[in-house]
Amino acid sequence: MTALDKVDIAIADRLQQDGRLSNARLAEQLALSEASCWRRQKRLEEMGVIEGYKAVLNRRKLGIGVMAFVQIVCTQHSEEVTAAFERIIQASPNVLACHNTTGEADFLLQVVARDLDDYSRFVEKVLRKLPGVLSIRSNISLREMKVTNKLPITDIDLA
Repeated sequence: MTALDKVDIAIADRLQQDGRLSNARLAEQLALSEASCWRRQKRLEEMGVIEGYKAVLNRRKLGIGVMAFVQIVCTQHSEEVTAAFERIIQASPNVLACHNTTGEADFLLQVVARDLDDYSRFVEKVLRKLPGVLSIRSNISLREMKVTNKLPITDIDLA
């Protein structure tokens, strides 16, 4: 990774708090010229530090009431089976995140659905048809206590 300085970190931190922050306002907040701020932001984008900008939606206000964390244990780990598994997961809009993990489960998924009936259909039509799956264990979220994508970057050691 190319070295970042305190100004790069400050730009990234402010933009992850408000991706709609204008370059003029960002430059003002950081006491930079607009041109310098814009160049630094573009450099962060080109480096892949900033991957994109998006709106954060309230799932409940959109009628998506169920959040589940799903542990999947697989019996087969061949390249072919794993690739098929990944293709199905990548294509599923209900899966917000999928992690290959250590521990008892091979994969941990974060899944959303409109309601429990919709979640049940997802399990039947998608999860139970995944190749090489031995077991599926779901944990339904009862209450979200914290949800963020904001990374703790202000404490990064720049040395």
